[in-house]
Amino acid sequence: MKKIILSLIAVSALSSTALAADIKPAIVYGTGGKFDKSFNESAYNGAEKFKAETGVDYRDFEPTDDTQGEQALRNFASKGFSPIVAASFAWTSAVEKVAAEFPDTQFILIDSVVPADNVRSVTFKEDEGSYLVGLLAAMQSKTGKLGFVGGMDSPLINKFACGYTQGASAVNPDIETFRVMTGTTGAAWNDPVRGGELAKNQIDQGADVIYAAAGATGLGVLQTAADNGIYSIGVDSNQNYLHPGSVLTSMVKRVDNVVYDGFKEAMDGTFTTGVQSLGLAEDGVGYAVDDNNKALLTPDMVAAAEKAKADIIAGTITVHDFTTDDSCPGWQ
Repeated sequence: MKKIILSLIAVSALSSTALAADIKPAIVYGTGGKFDKSFNESAYNGAEKFKAETGVDYRDFEPTDDTQGEQALRNFASKGFSPIVAASFAWTSAVEKVAAEFPDTQFILIDSVVPADNVRSVTFKEDEGSYLVGLLAAMQSKTGKLGFVGGMDSPLINKFACGYTQGASAVNPDIETFRVMTGTTGAAWNDPVRGGELAKNQIDQGADVIYAAAGATGLGVLQTAADNGIYSIGVDSNQNYLHPGSVLTSMVKRVDNVVYDGFKEAMDGTFTTGVQSLGLAEDGVGYAVDDNNKALLTPDMVAAAEKAKADIIAGTITVHDFTTDDSCPGWQ
C-alpha cells in the first residue's frame, strides 16, 4: 500500500509539472523601463507573484523605443511563448499583426483593444480613479490651483487628466488645473528630468498639488514636488512610499492583477479572450492609503472620496471618458 501511495504521489507531481510546463509566459513592457515604479513595474510584480506561487518562470523584454514592440512579440511567439503580455497601448497594431500570424498563441493586450480570437484586451476606467484623486487634491489645495503632468500625449493620458479635473471641479468649481504632456513618443515615459522641469513650472504658477501620469517621468514630478514642499499624486503603482508625507495618494491601476490572472488562467486552462474593462466596481482602479500618507488624508477627505466612489459605482456620478469623446467638462 505504501508503494502504491508513493507511486500516486509521484504521478501527481509529474502531472502538475507537465501542466506547468504547458505554458511559457512572456511580457513585452512599454517603453519607460521595467523598474519605472509605475505601470511597467506593476506588470512585473504580477509576473513575479505568479512565479513565486507556481514555480513557473517567464521571459520579458524592455523596449527602448516605439519600433521594438512588434519584433519582440513576434520573437516570443515564434519560440512558443504563450500567453504573451503586451503591456502598452503602443503595441496595439503589433498585437493585431502578430496575433494573426500565430493564431494558437494567447495574447494579453493592456490599455487597448484588438478584436481577435486569441487576444484578451484589458482596459481600465482610469477616469474613475482619477476623479477620486482629483477630489482629494482639491480638498487638500490651499491655492485653488492644481497641476497635471502626463507622459505621452494620447487619448489615454487625457482620460486621466479629464477625470482628475472633473473630480477637482466637483469640490471647487472655480479651481484651476494646469495640464501638460511630456512628449508625443515613447520617450515621454522615461524622462524624469523633464518631468521635474514641467512640475516646477506649474509650481511657479501656484499649483500646490500635482498629479503625475507619466511612467518613470513622473518620478521627477514627485521629487520636485517634495523638494518644493507641495503635494504630489502617484500613478498606477502605489507610489506613496517614494516621498512619505509628500505624496498625497496614488491612483492605483491593477496591472499586476491582469498579468497574474492571465498567466494563472492560462496555466489552469481557464483563459478566455475578449474585452475586459476594469473600474472602481471591479477593483481595477482606486486610490492608495497606507502608513506613508494616511496622516495627510483627513476623515472628511476619505469620507468624500468613499462617497464619490460609491456614487460612481451606483451610476449617480458619471465620469466623462475622454477616449469616447475628446472633450472634457471644465476644460478651456
